[in-house]
Amino acid sequence: MRDRRESARDKVMYGGVAEIGDTGTRRECIVRNFSETGASVEFSNIVNLPKEQLSLRIARKGRSFLAKVVWWRDNFVGLAFSAEPPPGPVSDLEERLRRSEIKKRQLQRRIKELLGER
Repeated sequence: MRDRRESARDKVMYGGVAEIGDTGTRRECIVRNFSETGASVEFSNIVNLPKEQLSLRIARKGRSFLAKVVWWRDNFVGLAFSAEPPPGPVSDLEERLRRSEIKKRQLQRRIKELLGER
């Protein structure tokens, strides 16, 4: 079989986390080989991955990569890294603040009910 990779991969054994799609589903994996342009990862069981894009975070390297699934067989997956960096974490601060304000108003109404005020 002819190797079509852009660069040679080093055999490694890094822990990784794949974040799949917009849902933010996370799956732990083991990175089996790695280069600057791609990686081969192993999941603990068979996974169903989108072909479009996923984000792979490798803590030991302190980096995250946007990747496209090139091939998969059972629980082994070949990834090609995208040239663009993955998006940074999205802050949920606004959503938490909004929920907190709603809860605050509900509690204020309940206090007024208990005190007999309307």
